[in-house]
Amino acid sequence: MGFPENVLARGERVERDLHPHWLTVVGPTLVGLVVVAVCVLAVVWTPNDSTGNTIQWIAVAVLVVVAVAFVVTPYLRWRTTRYVITSHRVMVRRGILTKTGKDITLSKITDVSFEQTLLDRLIRSGSLHIESAGDSPDENLRYIPRSNEVQQLINRLIDEDDLRRRAHGRGEVADAYDAGYDDAGYDDARERGAGSVDDTTVIRQGRRDPRDRPPLAEERRRPGTAGDDTY
Repeated sequence: MGFPENVLARGERVERDLHPHWLTVVGPTLVGLVVVAVCVLAVVWTPNDSTGNTIQWIAVAVLVVVAVAFVVTPYLRWRTTRYVITSHRVMVRRGILTKTGKDITLSKITDVSFEQTLLDRLIRSGSLHIESAGDSPDENLRYIPRSNEVQQLINRLIDEDDLRRRAHGRGEVADAYDAGYDDAGYDDARERGAGSVDDTTVIRQGRRDPRDRPPLAEERRRPGTAGDDTY
């Protein structure tokens, strides 16, 4: 089952959707086979009477408890542990009954390292250590399939996210610049030889109606003009 798309932001895409390595449930699977074998032997070897039936029920009850603790619970823990790597963040989801989750934004990740033991290298697994800025603790992801490839993927996504943020910031500056200067003001500055207009040094110029300016002193003294009280 794929990761639900309704939790993703606009333009966000899922790069990897991972569970812990499947070998983490090999041990519980073997325990489950042993439990089933013991149940069969208990039924075959005990006599078919009231005493034998009591022994069988006791054996089944004990084996069910063992199966829930050492087979069902580890399998559900493996199944409900999820590592989702997107173009914007790393999401961790854990929990069978009580769910816990953590989202690490790519822009806040300061370092990603992996560790592989000899056994991990044989089964192509490993652990990832993600360091993030801020007060949140670092995240350790264990039993990651192909952990070295996942580390390289996260580092590549971090670089792409940084480039995208820089490009978005430059786009906002350009939009603000275009909105702050009209065509006439920009053309006048270019004709004066400004070449490139810096938004920190050039004063905004807009079109002004000549009728909005205050009358000059000579115009006020001239009869028949605005500001003359004689007409």
